[in-house]
Amino acid sequence: MKSSARLQPLDDEYYMRLALEEAQVAFEAGEVPIGAVVVCQGQVIARAHNQVEQLRDPTAHAEMLAITAATEALSASRLSGCSLYVTIEPCPMCAGGIRWARLSEVIYGAAEEKFGYTIYSSEILPSSCRRRTGVLEQEARALMQEFFRLRR
Repeated sequence: MKSSARLQPLDDEYYMRLALEEAQVAFEAGEVPIGAVVVCQGQVIARAHNQVEQLRDPTAHAEMLAITAATEALSASRLSGCSLYVTIEPCPMCAGGIRWARLSEVIYGAAEEKFGYTIYSSEILPSSCRRRTGVLEQEARALMQEFFRLRR
């Protein structure tokens, strides 16, 4: 994985590489390798990775932890004007959190064919929340595949 220091800021790939760094931390900790980064006005205000096993909490998904950290960083309950970068498509629970946090944009790498929110309803996210997919999709997918290959 490339170092994020060599990339230009304010670029989807730059922020997604930061999310991939978080996913790698999860991978090394034995967690499902998903990472998330919240960006507001070009600044990273929160970073997180899955911690379900470590915290023994089924809701400790990267997105939820990043949203909580971002609201704390901004001392606000809403994240309007902020973007969430996540390596894998959010699940319905996380999509609900994104909705209630009022994030303006969600950018994710790879689709999640088994547990992604779009399988259940793409309407979980409001129409006001912009969505972009496929940013560094191959890298995100490869990390997930390697994680589950090692566990089988």
